Amino acid sequence: MKPILQIKNISKTYDHFQAVKNLSFDVPEAVCFGLLGPNGAGKTTLMKMIYGKCKRDCLPETSVQVLGYDPAFHSFEIKALSGIVPQEDNLDTELNVLQNLMIYSKFYNIPKKEALQRINELLHFMELEDRKKSKIRSLSGGMKRRLTIARSLLNRPKILILDEPTTGLDPQVRHLIWNKLRELKRQGVTILLTTHYMEEAYQICDEILIMDKGEKIVQGNPEELLKNNIEKFVLEIFDKNIQLPSEANDFRLDTTQKDMLYVYSSSFETLQKLETSLKGQKHYLRQSNLEDLFLKATGRTLNESQ
Repeated sequence: MKPILQIKNISKTYDHFQAVKNLSFDVPEAVCFGLLGPNGAGKTTLMKMIYGKCKRDCLPETSVQVLGYDPAFHSFEIKALSGIVPQEDNLDTELNVLQNLMIYSKFYNIPKKEALQRINELLHFMELEDRKKSKIRSLSGGMKRRLTIARSLLNRPKILILDEPTTGLDPQVRHLIWNKLRELKRQGVTILLTTHYMEEAYQICDEILIMDKGEKIVQGNPEELLKNNIEKFVLEIFDKNIQLPSEANDFRLDTTQKDMLYVYSSSFETLQKLETSLKGQKHYLRQSNLEDLFLKATGRTLNESQ
C-alpha cells in the first residue's frame, strides 16, 4: 500500500539559516507518526511545508507527496483532504462554539443540515456537547484545544496534522486528547503530530522521527528505539563529581550535564548496588526513556535545547 505521506530530501533555508536539512521519511496509512524534538528543531517548519503553507527549498532531488499531491502545486487539494490543528488556537473569540464550527464548515461547502449533524457528532466525541452555545473566551485552554481538533475533523480528513497538540495543557486534558487521537487512528485516520513531550511520543506514536537543529537524529518505533539504542535502566545522581566505587562496572556514564551524572546499565542489579553506595546522596533509579535517547544522541537534554 502506498504511504499517505512521502517526503524525500526536503530542506528549508531562511537567508543563511537552514531550518530543515535534507529530511526523508514515509508515513503509512492509519498510523500515528510523531516528529519529536525541542523548540527550534524545525518541526513546525516541516509541518508547514507538508500542508503547503511554507515553500520548501527548490532542489532537484526533493520530492513531497501528500495523499498523492505535491503541496507546492496542489495545496488546495491537500487541505480539502486534511485536518490542520495549529500550535496556537485561532478560534474567533467573538463567536460561540457552534458559530465557529458552522463558519468553518462553509469553507468545505458542507450543506447546513449535514454540517449541524457533523458538529453534534464532533462535540460529543470531544466531550464538548454542553458547550455548544458558550463563547470562546469562556472556555478553558483544554476546551479550546479540543474544539480546535473538532474543527479540524469537520471534513472527515484522511490525515490529521497537529502541531504541539497538548502544549500547556494539564495532565488530565492531555490524556483525554491522547485517547481521542487513539480512537481516530482506530477509525482509519492517519495522524502526523509534532511534540517536545517524550511521554506523549511514547504513548501514542507508532513511529517517531527525532529531530534536532533541522536534522534527523533517529527514526523508528519508540519501544524498538529504546530497546536497540540505549541501556534499559538509568541512575540519576544529583552530583556530577561524586566518586563511584572502583570495583563498579557494567555501566555507561554520561557526564555531559553540568550538575548531573547519569549512570546507564542493562542490569538493574548493577545500579541497585551502586545505589547502596550513595550514602544519602540525592538520586533517582528508573527505566530509560526517549529523553535519555536524545541525550545520548546530542549530548543535551530537551530542556537545554529549548
